[in-house]
Amino acid sequence: MNDQLKDFVNRHRDDFDSRTPGDRVWQAVKQQLPGKSLLLWNSVTVWRAAALLLAGLSTYLYVSQPAGSPQFAKASLQTEFRDLESFYTNEINEKVALIDNLTDDWDDETFTQDIQKLDAMYQVLLDEMKSRPTEKVRDALVLNLLVRIDLLNQQIQKLEKRKEEPKSQAS
Repeated sequence: MNDQLKDFVNRHRDDFDSRTPGDRVWQAVKQQLPGKSLLLWNSVTVWRAAALLLAGLSTYLYVSQPAGSPQFAKASLQTEFRDLESFYTNEINEKVALIDNLTDDWDDETFTQDIQKLDAMYQVLLDEMKSRPTEKVRDALVLNLLVRIDLLNQQIQKLEKRKEEPKSQAS
């Protein structure tokens, strides 16, 4: 039986290859396919239009950002600096209070002069920050505060060593 079918197919191969199904068959196949509305989303044109719309919207939002304005940048720098200044000022005040507790009558002339110089430079930089805020000025102000903290730490170490010296000599 299998040979008869094979022979029949071989003899009529041209008929099978040249014949196309009728319109009724294609209509029945189309009705059985899922999601007729998906054809719109599968369209390349719709995806291209969506990509162009997204690119245009992204460009518009990037260009119209208020962060790009110089006024916003100045306000942002000043606000950021105020936060940093308050943090470092608290640190400095704590160290100054610690130094006041450690000192009795001893005064280091070099330390006092260094702090006065840093204060003067800080005031000049602060005026510059108010008139023309830039990242360089902000960084210089923060560096000034950090140098003060370092100088205060060095002074604390000197005072602690000085307090320990009489104890070690008494032993």
